[in-house]
Amino acid sequence: MLKIHQLFFLNTLALFTGTLVIASFVGYYTLKDMIVNDHIDNLKRTIELVALKSNHSQNADHYIKVIHNQTDYRASMFDTNGNVLAESNIDKRSISPHNNRIEIMHAAIEPYGVAIRYSATFDEDYVFVAKQISFQGDIVVLRLGVTLSSIMHHFYTLWFKLAASFVLFIFIAIIVAYKISKKAQYDIAQITQYLHEISNKNYMAVLKPEYFREFLQITLLLKNLVKKLRNRDKQKRKYTARLRLINKQQNDILSAISHEFKNPVAAIVGYTETLSEDSNLNLAIREKFLGKIHSNAMKISTMLDRLALSVKLENNDLSIKPTTFDLDALCRDVTCALQAKYPSRTIHYEGLTKEVVADKTMLDLVITNLIDNAIKYSEKEVTLTLTDQNIQVSDQGIGIAPHELELISSKFYRVQKNSWDNSMGLGLAIVSYILKLHDSTLHIQSTLGVGSTFSFSLGTFHAKAQLRHP
Repeated sequence: MLKIHQLFFLNTLALFTGTLVIASFVGYYTLKDMIVNDHIDNLKRTIELVALKSNHSQNADHYIKVIHNQTDYRASMFDTNGNVLAESNIDKRSISPHNNRIEIMHAAIEPYGVAIRYSATFDEDYVFVAKQISFQGDIVVLRLGVTLSSIMHHFYTLWFKLAASFVLFIFIAIIVAYKISKKAQYDIAQITQYLHEISNKNYMAVLKPEYFREFLQITLLLKNLVKKLRNRDKQKRKYTARLRLINKQQNDILSAISHEFKNPVAAIVGYTETLSEDSNLNLAIREKFLGKIHSNAMKISTMLDRLALSVKLENNDLSIKPTTFDLDALCRDVTCALQAKYPSRTIHYEGLTKEVVADKTMLDLVITNLIDNAIKYSEKEVTLTLTDQNIQVSDQGIGIAPHELELISSKFYRVQKNSWDNSMGLGLAIVSYILKLHDSTLHIQSTLGVGSTFSFSLGTFHAKAQLRHP
């Protein structure tokens, strides 16, 4: 297999040689046609000049002799029937009539008759040009001719000079290609040595190609590759640590789910065993226990629904179904439902009529989760406020520490000081996902010991608001 500098040399040489060979063939035929056409033009111009002196000659033979002596062309004169009247190079009596010659026939119907043909009289190829002129009151055909061999003699002389130039160009091309090949060989050797140094872990090796910009670009790429190879071990270590962290987080999630399901499951088992063991249990107590079983079962169902919804939202398996509705009416419905769920708590609502375009079911879930979250983190009243620009839920609870504000909306995260049943830390995560689907964002403001405010903008809900008094 050839090396790159050898391929470069051979390809460059082949390119130069091929170009010159093709140029030679094209030039050969083009130049040949040019020289022949140039002689034909000269014959035409000569005929025009000598035709001006046709009426000053004594006879045809003298006229033709003068033309031959002055131009060195073969000169002939014919009548309109092709009979020879005069001939400069041979006895005219030995020439047969030329009425069927191409140049004679064309001269009768065209300004000039031109022919390149074999002359049987002289056993040689000729270039003939004929024209009808007036000679001593008669219309005759004047023909001038030159041998093709004399024309080609000039052509071959010129072509030999051009061929010598082509050979010189090829020789120069060989020298240039050889020098370029040697330069490429040098730069390639530098790169090869650099790669050898890198394979031996010598990352401080120096590479400076001297001739080709492309090799300099390769050098820069190789140096970047060395940096990447050097940093890859660090990245592998970081990636391994990250995998361990992810595994730990997954274990923590499973532990959190197990912990949250443990209390309601234990309660169901306990109440069920009590009912099974005591068939004479008081009816009121029995109904109370059945209610507890039902309540804990609903807690498990709710937790499963939230977990499934959070997974769908995170995997983008859930799409919004926007409709136009009154957000004020939805807020009032949610407030009433939660007030009935928590009769001992106060939920206050302040709002205005606002028509929005959104997924009503998802927005219901957002507002419900925000209020439910506020109730669980505070003992005082919770306020839901609807303005022209946003919705916000405020509480007067324990507040959130600054370092927990960015984590509070993560899955399975809860404020460490608090724990309650039916909570896996999914509420705010679901809220964030749903708002993201609506091109909105959850904003949290909180002060420890004072309370928290959760809000989101309605700017992307394409709504028009009208003031409404509560």
